[in-house]
Amino acid sequence: MQRIGVFVCWCGNNIAATVDVERVSEILSHEYGVVYSTNYQFMCSENGQQLIKTAIKEHNLTGIVVCSCSPRMHEATFRKTAEAAGLNPYMVEIANIREHCSWIHKDREEATAKAVILGRTAIAKLLLNTPLTAGEVGVTKRALVIGGGIAGIQTALDIAEAGYEVDIVEQRATIGGRMAQLDKTFPTLDCSACILTPKMVDCAQSEKIDILAYSEVEEVKGFVGNFTVKIRRKARYVDETKCTGCGACMNACPSKKGLNEFNMNLNTRPAIYIPFAQAIPNVAVIDPEQCLKLKTGKCGLCQRKCEVGAIDYTMQDTFIERNYGAIVVATGFRISDLKYFNEYGYADNKDVITSLELERLMNAAGPTGGTLLRPSDKKHPKVITFIQCVGSRDISGCGKPYCSKICCMYTAKHAMLIREKYPDTEVHVFYIDIRTPGKNYDEFYRRAVEQYGVDYIKGMVGKVYANGDKLMVQGSDLLNNEQITIESDLVVLAAAIEPEPSVRRIATMLSASIDTNNFLTEAHAKLRPVESPTAGVYLSGMCQGPKDIPETVSQASACAAKVIGLLAKDKLKSNPCVSHSDEMMCNGCGTCANVCPYGAITYIDKEFRLGGGKTETRRVASVNEAVCQGCGACTVACPSGAMDLKGFANKQIMAEVESICKR
Repeated sequence: MQRIGVFVCWCGNNIAATVDVERVSEILSHEYGVVYSTNYQFMCSENGQQLIKTAIKEHNLTGIVVCSCSPRMHEATFRKTAEAAGLNPYMVEIANIREHCSWIHKDREEATAKAVILGRTAIAKLLLNTPLTAGEVGVTKRALVIGGGIAGIQTALDIAEAGYEVDIVEQRATIGGRMAQLDKTFPTLDCSACILTPKMVDCAQSEKIDILAYSEVEEVKGFVGNFTVKIRRKARYVDETKCTGCGACMNACPSKKGLNEFNMNLNTRPAIYIPFAQAIPNVAVIDPEQCLKLKTGKCGLCQRKCEVGAIDYTMQDTFIERNYGAIVVATGFRISDLKYFNEYGYADNKDVITSLELERLMNAAGPTGGTLLRPSDKKHPKVITFIQCVGSRDISGCGKPYCSKICCMYTAKHAMLIREKYPDTEVHVFYIDIRTPGKNYDEFYRRAVEQYGVDYIKGMVGKVYANGDKLMVQGSDLLNNEQITIESDLVVLAAAIEPEPSVRRIATMLSASIDTNNFLTEAHAKLRPVESPTAGVYLSGMCQGPKDIPETVSQASACAAKVIGLLAKDKLKSNPCVSHSDEMMCNGCGTCANVCPYGAITYIDKEFRLGGGKTETRRVASVNEAVCQGCGACTVACPSGAMDLKGFANKQIMAEVESICKR
C-alpha cells in the first residue's frame, strides 16, 4: 500500500494570498493513501526541503505530492530532495497550484477549491506510480553551431578554447553574418570589420573549428549528447582545397550583372565572386543562375584563367553525416520586407533606402567607396530624413508588434557619422520615442542631438512621395502640434528586424519551440535564457530575439559555457519515462515507428505460445530505451493501445481525469 505525504507551499504570498493553504492541506490529508499532510511558507527553501526529508523518514513515505509552483521550476529540486531521503525520485508528483491556480484566480474560495482538485489529481496518479531508474548514455565530444555570424563565431571560439571540436554550418559562402556588412558600431564608433575580422581569422586558424560554409543542415536525429546531423554541402563549383582567392577568375568573367547581395543589391558582381575582401573561407563561388557555362554550356573563361585548376563545373551537392553532443542555433536576422508599407515609397523610389543599405553606402568597401551618394543620380544628398519604427511596434498586422531594439541607436550612429563627415548636410529623425537601454547609450543619443545638431522630431510619417528629384516627407510634429513636410534628398527607413526565414525549418528539425514572431523560445526567460526546451539545443544571438552586438556576444559566451558544461560530462542520465510495448496487444502495424522522431522503435519477430503446445510468430514493436526520449507520440498514434509511457501511463492519466470528474 502506498504511504503518501502531501506538502503544500505558500510560496510567500504568491499562493497563500489567493489559496487557503491550511485548508488545502487539511482536506488532502483525508485522501486515500495519504498518511501525512502539511503546509510551509517556502517548501523549496533549505528548511522546507529538510521538512520533506524528515517526513519521508519518520512516516515511511513511499511517495510525495508537492503542491507548489510549476514543475519546470522545482521538479528537479524536489526529486533530489526525495532521493537524498532514500525515496525513488520518480515517486514525486508536483501539483501546480501557482501558475495554474493562484495566479489566474481572484476569488479565494474558487482558487482553494481548484487547488484541492489539483492536489487530488496528483495523488491519484501517484497511487499508480512505480519506481523508475534512470539509465546512462555517452556524450559525443563535439558541438554544432548553425550560423556563422558574430553569435555563432563567438560561441564556436569559446567552445574551441575549452578544447572541444566545433563545426560551424553557414548557409552563405562566408562566415561573418550581418556584422560584416556594418561600417561602424555603437556606442564607440569603432570599425566593425576591425572587431569582427580577427575573430573570423581565429575561427579559420583554430585546429578545433571546422567551417562548413555554403552548407545547410538537412536532417537532425537523436537526442542530447548523441545527435546525428546530415549536412548538405552546396556545390560551389570551386574546389576549396585548391582556390587561393587570387581573383583572376572574377576579372575574367564576362557575366557581371548579378546583384551583389553583400552590398544589399546596390551594385553588381560577376557570376564567380568572393563576397567581400575579408571573406573566410577566402574562396570563390559560382552563381549557377548567372554563370553562362552552367546555363548554356558556353564560356568557361574563369576555368581557363584559374592557374591552380580549382574550378569544376561538374561539381554536385554532397552530403555528410556527423555526430554531435550539443547543437547551437545562431541563425541571425534579416531586414523585414517593406512591401506592406507603400506609404514610404520604398518600392517606387531608389532614394528611399533601408538603414542596412545606408551602411553599405557609407562603407569604404561599399559600392560607392564610402562616399555617400544618392542611388538615383550619384549626387551627394544635402537633406536626409530618417524614419524610425518602420514595421516595428506595429499592432495593425502589417508589421511586427515588438520593438527591434537596435534601431534608435544605429539611427543616432548614422546621423552622427553623416554630420561629422558632411557638416553641410541636414539630418532629420522622425521617432515615436527614443529607447537607449544600454551602457553609455543614452549619452550617445544626446551627443547626436547636442553635439552634432541632429533634428529629432517626435511624430509619425504619413507619406513619402517624389516631387521632381526631391522626396517630400509628410509627418506630424507632436511636440509643436503641427503637420510638417520636409523636402529631402534621401530617406532612410529603420525597418524592423526579423529572424532568418530558415529558422522555422531548423526549429522543426530540432523539435525546438518557436513563438508567434518566429523567434526561438528559451526554456525559461530568467533562469535558462540560452537553453531551448529541447535538451541539448542552445540559443545564441538574434535567433532568440532582437539584441545588439554586445548583448549578442555576451549571450554567445553564456551559450558556450552551457555547451562546455554538457560536453565535459562522460555520461548523461537518460530519462526513464520512456515508451514500452505490450507485445500481447501489438499487431506490428508500424504506426508508432513512423511517428517516432528519434528512431527509437524497431520491429522484431517474436514467438508466442498458444494453447495445445502450438506457437505463433508475430511482428511486434521493440523500443530502444537508450534512444527514446519519452515524447509520447507513439502512445497517441498506436491504434491497438499497445504502446504506453512509463511514468505517464494511460491508466495514470485516466486516474487523474477520473479524480476531477468524481468531485
